[in-house]
Amino acid sequence: MQLLEQKWALVTGSSRGIGQQIAVGLARQKCNVVVHGREIHHVQETLALLKSADVQAHAVAGDLATMEGVQSVIAGVREGPGQIDILYNNAAIQNKWKPIWEITMDEWLHTFQINLFSMIALCTAFAPEMKARGYGRIINLTSGIKDIPQLAPYSVSKAAVDKYTRDLAAELRGTNVLANTLDPGWLRTDMGGPSAHHEVTTVLPGALVPALLDDNGPSGQLYAAQEYRQGSRDGVE
Repeated sequence: MQLLEQKWALVTGSSRGIGQQIAVGLARQKCNVVVHGREIHHVQETLALLKSADVQAHAVAGDLATMEGVQSVIAGVREGPGQIDILYNNAAIQNKWKPIWEITMDEWLHTFQINLFSMIALCTAFAPEMKARGYGRIINLTSGIKDIPQLAPYSVSKAAVDKYTRDLAAELRGTNVLANTLDPGWLRTDMGGPSAHHEVTTVLPGALVPALLDDNGPSGQLYAAQEYRQGSRDGVE
């Protein structure tokens, strides 16, 4: 697996939780990191955590619930490093728990805007540039959720993420731009809740595996972070 020295990664939703863990993990691999939050002050904790890693860090802000916010994120990257080599589409929301029949169209659209449409917009902005340079790693976070109709907008949006990522991988075949999905597992975060199976720190080192793939490695694949937990048979150090 490759080291990431001199590479730049954008991690959406990296002010806390899974995104923050991924940002810190990338920095430990000598990767420069663009951290993202809805507002710039939200990412100060993550920036502080990155200071000891001896990498460059840049902050961008934008509410992914609007296309204006997505464009703000893209503009922030242009104003900072200018381009990215690794894209982690981590930011997502979960709709309020309610019977599937009571979920409004506005709730469906809001969930899809953040979980799917903003992700597509970021891939559209950065993937062609990766292709032109002959290097890129796109990691779209998915979920193993199933059979919970009360959270249908979340689960259906993640199913769409899976299909889009496979189509993106097919489009990028042979370019050394690898597009894969990452299931972080059910983690004790603000979204996952206190009853989740795993601490948020267990997303590492598995979450880094698709970013560390060798040139022309697997694409269109699903990686499950919990299969790489420290001490597990298939774990990586």
